[in-house]
Parts: sequence; C-alpha cells; structure tokens
Amino acid sequence: MLAADRVEGYERDMTPQPITIPLPTEDDTAALAQKLAQMARVGDALCLEGTLGMGKSLLARHFIRSLTSQTEPVPSPTFALLQTYQGRTGPLSHFDLYRLEHEDELLEIGFYEALEGSICLIEWPDKAGRDRPQNGLAVRLEEEGAGRRATLVPGLDWQDRRDALIELVGPTP
Repeated sequence: MLAADRVEGYERDMTPQPITIPLPTEDDTAALAQKLAQMARVGDALCLEGTLGMGKSLLARHFIRSLTSQTEPVPSPTFALLQTYQGRTGPLSHFDLYRLEHEDELLEIGFYEALEGSICLIEWPDKAGRDRPQNGLAVRLEEEGAGRRATLVPGLDWQDRRDALIELVGPTP
C-alpha cells in the first residue's frame, strides 16, 4: 500500500486499522485499563465488546478506579444500566446495555447527555443500534490461549492518540 493510500491510521476507504494487545493475565487487563484511562477525555466513548466473561467489566472497573480511587466501589451496571462517577478529569458514565430492550430507552437513561459531557464506558454497545458511538474507541476482548487479547479500533476522535495506543503494544521482537 502506498503512503498516499493512508491517512493517520486509516485506509483510503477510512477503515480504521486495529491494534492488537495480548492480555495473558488479569493484571495485564488492569494495566491496559489504567493506560486507556490516562488517555481518555470528556466526550470520549469506549465501546467494550466481547462475549460474556471476556473481561469487559474487569477492564471498566480498573479504568474507573484509575480515575477515581483504588477503593472506589464499582458495581456492574447490568441491572441499573448506568453507574456514574466523578473522576479526576471529569464525569464518568459506565453503561451496560445488555438488558436494554429498545433503543428508545437510551434517552431515558441519559445516554446522549453522557456522550457529550462525560467519559463513557459502554458494555454491549451494539445494543444501542444506530446510536452506537462510531468515533470513539472500540475495545474488543477475545479469548487467546489461557488469557485474552484486546483489539483496539480507534475512531476519528482517537486518531490524535493513535501513536500512544500503538505504544501500548510495546516493542515488536
């Protein structure tokens, strides 16, 4: 591919290029969460994808604690759909849309306001349908051996941080 066919991490058709990070242990997942939290800004959406048990809530818990306190209680928002926190860099909104029955409920739970005025962590983002944030950071967690791997897909809002995301992978052998 020619350099002219790329624009800051995107193919000519504007398809973002994924960044894959191995997460052999829960400590690695916690470390990734902490690094992502350091990069996040109010107005960012992190879409946490993966099947049940892949570590979405674990990643969210460590992300939130790195911006609040290490002892912050971080219950899963599965039943409430939303938990909010005040972080050092601004408000945090943790959505778990697994139980969302219809996209119309997004308005009722303050989804749109949160996208503009807080850092949003969204588990099961596909349940938002057409309102799923497209310009944020998709974090896909998948099984890999005895551990996991994270595939980061930065949307347009994260392009200025793409190099920092690539550095999370570390040096290649």
